[in-house]
Amino acid sequence: MGKWKLASFLLAMLLMLAACGSNGGTATEAENESAGSDSQSAENNGAYPMTVSPTISSAENEEAGTVNFEDVTFEKMPERIAVFDYGMLDTLDALGVEGIMGVAQDSSLPDHLKKYESDDYTNIGTLKEPLLEDIAELSPDVIFISGRQSAYYEELKEIAPVVFVGTNQDDYWNTFLASVDIAAKMFDKEAEADEYLAKYDTALEEIKALAGKYDTSLVTMYNEGNLSGFGSKSRFGYIYEEYGFKPVAEDIEASSHGSNFGFEAILEFDPQVLFVIDRTAAIGSQSNIKADMENDILKQTEAYKNDRIVYLDGPLWYLGGGGLQSELAKIEEVLNELK
Repeated sequence: MGKWKLASFLLAMLLMLAACGSNGGTATEAENESAGSDSQSAENNGAYPMTVSPTISSAENEEAGTVNFEDVTFEKMPERIAVFDYGMLDTLDALGVEGIMGVAQDSSLPDHLKKYESDDYTNIGTLKEPLLEDIAELSPDVIFISGRQSAYYEELKEIAPVVFVGTNQDDYWNTFLASVDIAAKMFDKEAEADEYLAKYDTALEEIKALAGKYDTSLVTMYNEGNLSGFGSKSRFGYIYEEYGFKPVAEDIEASSHGSNFGFEAILEFDPQVLFVIDRTAAIGSQSNIKADMENDILKQTEAYKNDRIVYLDGPLWYLGGGGLQSELAKIEEVLNELK
């Protein structure tokens, strides 16, 4: 009798343990399904399918003429990203977006983006000449471009969806913000973008207070000994309109490379602050900017006499603008030079 009770007890215990194991497995499966569902929900955030509009509807290209950019609809968040526009690369980097596979490495990346020159990323060409076959082999889910690649827009569209994220010289600041908004929404980084943009409130307030100390200023670009000037409606017009510096004249011709300026013209305008962007250094050539700029003519200007010729970082200003980090770095550079 004792043995029968013991056997019955052991059998009951085995049945109970089997039931517990079975229930535990069911619960684990349910938890895994729930976790997977939460992860997918976090990734898509209910935003996909998503239609993304370009920062501008069209652009003029010397080779292709007028290029019209289209809205693009994505069924899910892109996981493999090719980036030509350094501003967008900058913003994606700042927001911690993963999945960047291809970068235009054969042009001069700004210092803060030099890590993208490594072998961890596929080289997809220069800013003006994409390596189409290499891009196709990369199988990207999205290609981000700006004006320098617009001539290849139709060819790139055959490889993957293309989103134009370049800035417009007539409305630089707002198109820059539009590109940030595209990155934030596409990759569920809106909170991170808001946090980063909050830094601009303090920086812009500080630089506007600094700019108010000067009555006149002029933005120029140095290119192998030649100068071009930029007014308030140019690609660098935000120095006047957003930073608050007052231009020496309102009628400076607006073009992507500025209007031709001789040293005599600068002396005639005699700005209190002279900004000089080094395009020569930006494109990787040997620059003699200081020797060329600090000549007998410019030494007569108020800017030179008061040490207010501000040499701006070429790759940052000429190639690397339009990103969260680069636009803040520009403000900080001006503040550091003029304080």
